[in-house]
Amino acid sequence: MKKTGLFILMLLMLMALPSLLFAAGKEDAAKAGGPVKLTYLVASGTDQTQAQVMADAYTALHPEVTFELELRPGGADGDNIVKTRLATEEMTDLFYYNAGSLLVALNPTETLVDLADEPFMDVVDDAFKMTVAKGEGVFGVPNQTAMGGGILYNKKIYADLGLRVPKTWAEFAANNEKIKAAGLTPVIATYGDSWTSQLFVLADYYNVQAAVPDFAESYTANRAKYANTPAARAGFDHLKEGFDKGWYQSGFATAKYNQGLEMLATGQGAHYPMLSFALTAIKENWPGEVENIGFFAQPGASADKNGATIWMLSANYIPKTTTGARLAAAKDFFAFIVSPEGIATMNAGFPPSGPYLVKGAKLPADVLPAVNDISSYIDGGHSAPALEFLSPVKGPRLEQFCVAVGTGQMSPEEAAANYDKDVANQAKQLGLAGW
Repeated sequence: MKKTGLFILMLLMLMALPSLLFAAGKEDAAKAGGPVKLTYLVASGTDQTQAQVMADAYTALHPEVTFELELRPGGADGDNIVKTRLATEEMTDLFYYNAGSLLVALNPTETLVDLADEPFMDVVDDAFKMTVAKGEGVFGVPNQTAMGGGILYNKKIYADLGLRVPKTWAEFAANNEKIKAAGLTPVIATYGDSWTSQLFVLADYYNVQAAVPDFAESYTANRAKYANTPAARAGFDHLKEGFDKGWYQSGFATAKYNQGLEMLATGQGAHYPMLSFALTAIKENWPGEVENIGFFAQPGASADKNGATIWMLSANYIPKTTTGARLAAAKDFFAFIVSPEGIATMNAGFPPSGPYLVKGAKLPADVLPAVNDISSYIDGGHSAPALEFLSPVKGPRLEQFCVAVGTGQMSPEEAAANYDKDVANQAKQLGLAGW
């Protein structure tokens, strides 16, 4: 019986040997530059387009590396997917996600590959590195330009109605009444994609900082609140004013982001509070109209303190579950993204929506007018990073409160107080001092 059992064991080992050798051969081939497939999680829409362009360009140079894009929604639903997949160690080989406070919530030192010592990080701007860092680690590589957060506007409407770019909220409100009287939509709202509802609050940060210079520090330390800081609560007030005065288009509560872009591009609406990455989608879908789109900073109380809120880039990340040949290929892909060839690919593939934060990277000569508008604020020293890049504290339910105010279901005071509670929960989860 013992000899029979030994014989059977040897036979089974011999039968398994070919498959074991094949698997080892595949791994050796991959390490030697053999075929590697990288899975890549991105948000659908513009992020998907950008990721596909860069992946295709890299594969053209490195045919042994291919990409399989997986799509996720934007907003809170997308955030939850990223957090869940990291927590369950089911994340793709690389993924595209926010920098700043939302990155901190991913616990990057435990979940992501540290890129701080990679040679390709030498060309990444230090200001950007700050937004993807925690402790001594740096975890992300940019894949787009910095963005202006404010008001995209239709310059043709402004010319036809003889309007000037406003520098105060009072001037903006007056423009809106003239636009409404002309039978057009003054302010486009697309609450069917709830993340778009936040711009009147988030893009107002330059004005908050102008009024309360230490707000970010005090907010992070649990000393300043939206509910007890009038300059911070103003964004919620603006949402309510738009609803009360009928600035939004019919059906705005269910309208989608792409519908908002179409309204702006085709002149049905004059203003769209938005991040400037939307210029890429306008160029793709309404190429003949994108030159008519301009940008101005969200106006505040004082013309003398007018300036723009700037969003740093989102970034590409590698989870710690990516290893071996896939990790090597992912890092090499990141090196390509910040190389001159990668920047040229981005310039050719989609119009820049702001300055690159890669040393030596140049904007093309035919950059869109709205990008020049944004650059003028930065070059003139009239810009500030969005709050989420100055503080790790950002409540995940802000978009819900903005929708509630913008549709008349909640007062600005209630929304500010509720958001302060939401922020407190997030700060406690992050273990911040003072909470």
